[in-house]
Amino acid sequence: MPVEAALAEQMTDADWLRLELEDIRSSGSLGRSSVLRRLFDFLAACTLEDRSPKEAEVAAEVFGRRSAFDASQDATVRVYVHKLRRKLDELYSGPRRGAPFRLTIPLGEYRLVPTRAEPALTAPTVAAPVHEGRRLSKPALALAALCLALASSGGTWLALQDARSAPAKQIAAVRRDPVWAPLLTNGLPTLVVVGDYYIFGESDDGIETSRLVREYTVNSREDLDQFIMQHPEKNGRYVDLDLRYIAVGSAFALRNALSIVDAYGELKSSKMVLSSELTPDMLKTNNVVYLGYLSGLGMLKDIVFSGSRFTVGDTYDELDDSQSKLKYISGGGGPISEGAMYRDYGYFSTFKGPANNVFVIVAGTRDEALMQTAEAVTQEKSLHDAERLAGQSQFFEALYQVEGMSRTNLDGKLMTAAPLNQSKIWKQNGAQPLTFPAG
Repeated sequence: MPVEAALAEQMTDADWLRLELEDIRSSGSLGRSSVLRRLFDFLAACTLEDRSPKEAEVAAEVFGRRSAFDASQDATVRVYVHKLRRKLDELYSGPRRGAPFRLTIPLGEYRLVPTRAEPALTAPTVAAPVHEGRRLSKPALALAALCLALASSGGTWLALQDARSAPAKQIAAVRRDPVWAPLLTNGLPTLVVVGDYYIFGESDDGIETSRLVREYTVNSREDLDQFIMQHPEKNGRYVDLDLRYIAVGSAFALRNALSIVDAYGELKSSKMVLSSELTPDMLKTNNVVYLGYLSGLGMLKDIVFSGSRFTVGDTYDELDDSQSKLKYISGGGGPISEGAMYRDYGYFSTFKGPANNVFVIVAGTRDEALMQTAEAVTQEKSLHDAERLAGQSQFFEALYQVEGMSRTNLDGKLMTAAPLNQSKIWKQNGAQPLTFPAG
């Protein structure tokens, strides 16, 4: 447990540092990664010795790179230091929130530094809405279970209270931006949509499920029935388990997006749904914020790309630019060796809905791109960069290139941004307007 404030006042910084290091090490808070724990132990020892090791020393002592280590070609140390830095941020935003001091890793250095924690901004307490007589659907329960699992493991889910602890000035500046401001001022509820995937079981003996299967063309129970009809040899082998999953990167994207649209608990009348739960009626009665993979867009896919210069490839790991004729293909779609860097692509767009509502799409080919794009469009400077490149158009799209490794977005850059063809978005085949159910 974190050191109590009263006790901390009687301790020297060196005393607290030793106790905090041992507490984190013994609590299992760093997760199951032996490499991450080994890195923490080495940096802790160096900190107690009051020295800051060079990257080559860390590579040798922690990762066994005893000779011919070239930092320009081998990013292993930087990747794992980045992971450890993020893990510490999560610890002090969650399980160790009350600690009067916190451990940080300064950028460009390889040491643990104790710093006095700044008091977090508190948000107004908002009572959770009560839904009488409504049972959560299994997909909704799956989403809730994922959030709880991530929270209990100290993983990627940082609850709304963590999102609200971001600096108020930064939040206010982004909330005034033309991308986000309409969601807060047009009087409509906001629907946060998380991309999800249907998975089913496969049995070798027709009795016990031996593995889980994801098939691109199967996104519902009805799709599975149709698939079995088309492939009768699978009858008896494929089993509907009514299971869905969402990408890990969606949790990071949720944290970023909710820090803007629900910084102070304002979304009392809004809700979060999985993309598989979407209905056409929802698209005209809510502002919509999508967070997830390109492959998880579901019924949003045709709408999102109807006015775009991009088209999505068959594997969803590719974006084709109709203007430049360039193909942007993610390196995360195939086998990746441990520690190898690869390139991902993130997609962002915002456009007007059919009933004065607003759509915001934050997507990626894989986790790294999704996380980087969510960070970029919720920070004032990077958001303004995209808007300038798009000619200050209120409704535009942007493409981001991301260098990733092991679900870590190491670096990202804005590739292009341009206005959307808004007139095509709500028309079928560019001609007839889309229709919606009454109500």
